[in-house]
Amino acid sequence: MVRQQPSKTPDPIRARDKNQGTRSQGQIVFRAAEDQNSRRRTISFSSEEPYQRWFGMEILDHSDGAMDLSRLNEVGVVLFNHNTDKVLGRVLRAWVENRRGMAEIEFDTDDDAEKIFGKVKAGTLKTTSVRYAVDSWEEVAPGKTSADGRFTGPCQIARKWTPMEVSIVSVPADATVGVGRADGEQNAGGTTLSLYERQIQINKNRHWR
Repeated sequence: MVRQQPSKTPDPIRARDKNQGTRSQGQIVFRAAEDQNSRRRTISFSSEEPYQRWFGMEILDHSDGAMDLSRLNEVGVVLFNHNTDKVLGRVLRAWVENRRGMAEIEFDTDDDAEKIFGKVKAGTLKTTSVRYAVDSWEEVAPGKTSADGRFTGPCQIARKWTPMEVSIVSVPADATVGVGRADGEQNAGGTTLSLYERQIQINKNRHWR
């Protein structure tokens, strides 16, 4: 009997560009000084929370100079569920605060934007998401520490990255499962991380922050 050799065709998920990502870990922030009848809202859209993607544990660096906010500050828009045909408003300004990406946004007055804004005011929609591009990575081997001493491997740290747009989202992504992945999928090294193992790694990196 001739034993068939495993296919050499690359997994299409593995072939995806790791430099493009989306996270749904932010939220609309209530600040006492804000007029709740105003169309402006403050949101958080990113953090250093470790995030499991198809290639392993990803961390977005929020130290000085790591995030390029020029795009958001110059032409930033707010979308619904990352749909470019559903523009809800604009980004007035974006900044980093306590190692979180923050933005002040303003909703438009058209019917589609008004519908979503009503759900935000009612508290039905609370979660934000960011689509981003990474320019520079630091790969940290298992058991090793990152160059700045803040993170423990295995992980890959986005040292230079750019948020492309922010969205109000109806269904938040599972924080333990990255874009294009299913729970229990193998990481880049060919081993499967259980939910327990993932949480251990997340806890280690939370400790270093």
